[in-house]
Amino acid sequence: MTRISLSVACVTAILLAAVPAHAAKIFVSNEKDNTITVIDSETLETIKTIKTARRPRGIVLSPDSKELFVAAGDGDIIDVIDTGKMEVVRQLESGPDPELMAIDSKGVAIYIANEDDSLVTVMDIKSGDVLGEVPVGVEPEGMIVSPDDRYTAATSESTSMAHIIDNKSIKLVGNILVDSRPREAKFTQDMKELWVSSEIGGTISVIDTSDWDNPASWKVVKKIGFEVPGVRPEQLQPVGMDFNKDDSQIWVPLGPSNRVAVIDTKSKEVIEYVLVGQRPWHGEFGPDFKKYYVANGLTNDVTIIDAESLKAEKSVPVGRLPWGVAIMP
Repeated sequence: MTRISLSVACVTAILLAAVPAHAAKIFVSNEKDNTITVIDSETLETIKTIKTARRPRGIVLSPDSKELFVAAGDGDIIDVIDTGKMEVVRQLESGPDPELMAIDSKGVAIYIANEDDSLVTVMDIKSGDVLGEVPVGVEPEGMIVSPDDRYTAATSESTSMAHIIDNKSIKLVGNILVDSRPREAKFTQDMKELWVSSEIGGTISVIDTSDWDNPASWKVVKKIGFEVPGVRPEQLQPVGMDFNKDDSQIWVPLGPSNRVAVIDTKSKEVIEYVLVGQRPWHGEFGPDFKKYYVANGLTNDVTIIDAESLKAEKSVPVGRLPWGVAIMP
């Protein structure tokens, strides 16, 4: 390499190193204010407050992060936010009282829990056409699509079940009894387990899904409970759940206990309880999985936890009754 070429290469490397990384956008749904707060992940300042239909709760990004879907329960609608413009650009007629949603990996279909009708509604994301409706248990809430897009799991709060839907036929193919008031469900990346949180039961049910072709055979193989000195058992209410990057841990906001539990997924044991704000329901890892952001419903803020030290670092204010968190890279 010539001296000139070497100099150009060095200057280019220096310039590239000097370019700052793009900050992530943290979206938080505020159930009481009918808004989405947008926070810059670097400055932790609010950069936009977006008005939505009434009672926004569940929020989920499209696979390309270009759109954010907001379940407005009292508006009986899904607001669709353009994440570049940071404004509502269209709506999906979801049916009554949508709460949580899940999207397939191709961004084609959205699966919506309609709490009042005991249905899972499947919609085409672009057209808004209803592709099918699946009757499930009473008060469906948690929704998750498997990594291979083959199944969707839905939880029903009053029936205490996880329901398995075949996405090709849009038919119910399995039911698994769990503890009282299941709230959320998550598949592991290897699709060998399905984890379900039960708020009133105070447990996480680990379901063996290794017989992938036969959901009717799936069963609970482990239940994980929680115990914090000085905290009443009924306050330990697992709701949201989030796996870390390699699925070695799952992080679980515990509602009225004001804690987030960190569980080792191999041993199925709690390794830490992190004290946060009041009544955390849902959280989300940042794009690099170094930080965990949890919404505290009664202190109207989001706590940022360092994923390595397992320590809460800071809380930032949002709107009233924050509920869901979604993070755009």
